[in-house]
Amino acid sequence: MTTELLAPLDLAFWHLESPDHPMHLGALAVFDAAPGAGSAADDEALVELLATRAAAVPRLRMRVRDVLLPVGGAAWSVDKDFDVRSHVRHLELPPGDFAEETARLAGELMERPLERGIPPWEMYVLTGGDGGEGGEGGEGGAQAGRSFAVLVKLHHALADGMRAVAIGAGIFDQIADARAAGTRRARPAPPRSWLPGPWQVADRARDRIGELGRALGIGASVVRASRLDLRATTALVAGSSGTRRLATAVLALEDVRRVRKEHGGTVNDVLLATVAGALRRWMLERGERLPDCDSRTDPRALVPVSGRRPSRARQGAGAGGSSGSGNMFSAYLLGLPVSEPDPLSRLTAVREAMDRNKKDGPSRGPGAVALLAGQLHPLAHRLGAPLAGNAARILFDVLVTSVPLPRATLSFGGCPLREIYPMAPLARGQSLAVGLTTYGGQVHVGLVADGKALPDLDGLAKNMTAELDALLRTTSGEPAPSAGARAEPGLAPGRAVAARAGRPARDSARAATPAAPAEAAPAAEPPVPVQLALIAEPAEPADLAR
Repeated sequence: MTTELLAPLDLAFWHLESPDHPMHLGALAVFDAAPGAGSAADDEALVELLATRAAAVPRLRMRVRDVLLPVGGAAWSVDKDFDVRSHVRHLELPPGDFAEETARLAGELMERPLERGIPPWEMYVLTGGDGGEGGEGGEGGAQAGRSFAVLVKLHHALADGMRAVAIGAGIFDQIADARAAGTRRARPAPPRSWLPGPWQVADRARDRIGELGRALGIGASVVRASRLDLRATTALVAGSSGTRRLATAVLALEDVRRVRKEHGGTVNDVLLATVAGALRRWMLERGERLPDCDSRTDPRALVPVSGRRPSRARQGAGAGGSSGSGNMFSAYLLGLPVSEPDPLSRLTAVREAMDRNKKDGPSRGPGAVALLAGQLHPLAHRLGAPLAGNAARILFDVLVTSVPLPRATLSFGGCPLREIYPMAPLARGQSLAVGLTTYGGQVHVGLVADGKALPDLDGLAKNMTAELDALLRTTSGEPAPSAGARAEPGLAPGRAVAARAGRPARDSARAATPAAPAEAAPAAEPPVPVQLALIAEPAEPADLAR
């Protein structure tokens, strides 16, 4: 793999990072261990397997280095001193509840920026605690094996959420086996050239004029959407403390689909309405002043929309190659109707707003501000990153992102994947980000918050299930059992632990501290070949299923 210039949006994320605002994505995957597993030798075997599979992904050998041209630019290049064991580590949880200790440690690890002189990613195998379901003290006893977790951290410059799935999925048995069987790999794309030949100048000039016109249109939309009065969303505003807290919830996809079937729209609309209702309930519980009955004062969500096409995303997905790598997305802006007291009216408001967004398209509205990055000189990203980071608050209050997973049952080392929670970075001045993904007939919700600003994050997680129950009560027929009650054991709905609380973990490898959306079929449907389903790109941001 040769040198490749960072795309403008990748460069923006690289320079937006600060010690209090790390710009990495994350995912916490929980696995059921094989019967009888749980010894130190078994744990070390998991670490070795993870290291072997991560090392086989070419993209994970790339680091960022500065370049002379273009001025202010940077490029990906192969790390000649790459050592996978400096990125893959084993952490043993202290005694205690497996779910609580895993959430606590994941929050602590997510607050630590990635080291910038080496490939910007880390993976952790988390074992111990009380072993999770079926572990020590569980129904199955020691012979049933212990649950364990894998935490993946990838810098946002390396990949957006969709590409992160393609890279991270290389650890799963199904992807690794397909690669070992000789699955066709796409050739890496040639490096971007900053010295075009004379025959290219005219074409590039015409393209540039068209891009400039589009940029002016987006810029005008952004200015119109900018807000000067930010007083209505105090629950979501915080000066950064540099800490992170994680909470999780599990929703039954069947329940979400039932609401959608009764009231129309998409699954994505139902999930966004669930987020809005959960925020309203949580704000009331904590004594927050709700916005006036005026949609213009409701908090606004940034809802990313993938800019990838399936054919491009397939290139290098299994191998983690460079083609189609980096960030390729726009976004919608959505007012979350927390001022509306009726659940069904909230759903209607969300559906109508998303319909308007889709009519305008992801490249025309103010949410397309990410596309403006492509119009800026690299030096502008390097010098203007602090200003750009502080500008997020004038556009949106909370990130709500969906990440699709393969339509297949996944495993690692023969251990089935039970749960997976996406984790998004926090923008400067914001205290909450919401990640959603579907797997095994469930919607997994990952909430990432500033650890000091939102010590009651578990309340928001519990209100996700309460709000979905409220929406279910608006449907005809007998109400379904509580979504939370049907959730699989593990990282139970409503779990949240302070990032710095509890006992320190023991690192069996190196020190843990660094030196510095798609339609997802239910599990009952026949699985699609994983290497194809993996990169099925959403036409809309998070239409997880209809």
